[in-house]
Amino acid sequence: MRVIAGTAKGRTLQSVPGDSTRPISDRVKSALFSILHSQDMIEGRRYLDLFAGTGAVGIEALSRGAGSALFCERDRAALRTLGHNLHAAGVADRAQVIPGDAFAYLTRPSPAPFDVIYIAPPQYQGLWLKALQLADARPELRTEEGLVIVQIFPKEWLEPGLAHLVHVDERKYGSTALHFFEGNH
Repeated sequence: MRVIAGTAKGRTLQSVPGDSTRPISDRVKSALFSILHSQDMIEGRRYLDLFAGTGAVGIEALSRGAGSALFCERDRAALRTLGHNLHAAGVADRAQVIPGDAFAYLTRPSPAPFDVIYIAPPQYQGLWLKALQLADARPELRTEEGLVIVQIFPKEWLEPGLAHLVHVDERKYGSTALHFFEGNH
C-alpha cells in the first residue's frame, strides 16, 4: 500500500497487523480520488476519516493538498500504524487523530464542518449503516457541498432511509463498493 499522488507520492504505508482492518486497494483509492478531484473536493478541503485504520484515505487527501484531516480509530494496533504512516508521509502537521469510537465521535459537537466524511468500517457488522445514519442526523457535520462516502462490500448494501442525505452515486470495484451521498438542499 502506497501514497499514489501528491507530496508523499510513492511513500509506502504500513499495514495494520492482523485482520482487524481492511485497507483500501490502490485501484479503488485511485478511482476515489479521481472522482473527488473532478468535483473539486480535495485542495484545501477538510476530511473526516472514520474507522481510519492505516489512514490511507486521509493521508492520500493530505498528500494531494487537503487542508486538514481528522482520523477516528479505536483499535490500538491501528492507532500505532496510523501514527507511523502520518509521520512517514510527512503530513502529520495537518492531521488530528481522535483515539476512540467513531459512533461516539459522531455524537459530539464538531469543531467545524467537513467537506468529505469517509466511512469504511469492518465488514458485515452493519457498522456502515449506523455511522451513515448518525452522520445523516447531524447535517452540521458537513459543509453545504459536503460529501459522505461509504466503502463497503457490495452485498452489504441496503437502502439506508435517510432524512438529510441523498444517495447520488455508486461505484463498484470488484469486492469494494463506494456509495456517495450529498445533502438534500
